[in-house]
Amino acid sequence: MARSARSDLKVLAFDVFGTVVDWRGGVAAEMTAVAKDLRLTVDAPAFADRWRSKYLPYLNRIRNGEMPWQVLDAVHRASLGELINELSLQSLTEADLDRLVFAWHHLPPWPDAVEGMARMRARYVLTALSNGGMAHLVDVNRAARLPFDCVLSVELIRTYKPDPRVYRLVPDLLAVPPEQSMMVASHAYDLAAAAGQGMRTAFVRRPQEWGTGKPETLDISVDIVAEDFLDLASQLGDLR
Repeated sequence: MARSARSDLKVLAFDVFGTVVDWRGGVAAEMTAVAKDLRLTVDAPAFADRWRSKYLPYLNRIRNGEMPWQVLDAVHRASLGELINELSLQSLTEADLDRLVFAWHHLPPWPDAVEGMARMRARYVLTALSNGGMAHLVDVNRAARLPFDCVLSVELIRTYKPDPRVYRLVPDLLAVPPEQSMMVASHAYDLAAAAGQGMRTAFVRRPQEWGTGKPETLDISVDIVAEDFLDLASQLGDLR
């Protein structure tokens, strides 16, 4: 994007899980604590990965009308039940399962997230645009001390990304043309859907989201590619 084309940018909309906060580290830490309490041997990072891998198939079934609407906490609980059976971890109690689901409410931010967002907030409105429910996202924001101006949850329209209606929440509720907003995410599918609704796009590399040291492959054209939020803040500031 040219300098003049970016000068009217007003809103930055952030994907949350994986882009702003470290779901894998947070869930693995909670599973480690649960396993220690129960004297179980569990590969906690692998547990987190397998749980997360069930995420998009569930959301797709809801979005396609194959399952009734439910908030992300319910999705996490249902998919956790499947995983517990697959791993023969039936010794986990209902309280243990609740504890693991609630781990998604207090995930740690990536080290650059809060500082980078604070820098960007000096110039732009920052909103979450996330698959999390409203109460869930409020908890995440408070626990991680994220400097969002507002939260936009898919719960407002009872569907999931990449349904186009999710991205239209930004212009509809924040009173800006789509082209004056930018979707910030570490997932290409999210950015492709946002671009389809006229939003600008920024891909942020998160090489440790899955613990591999490699960010998601970017196979689409985006407006900005950033190494982290500090880099994104610098690029936006330099080109504003």
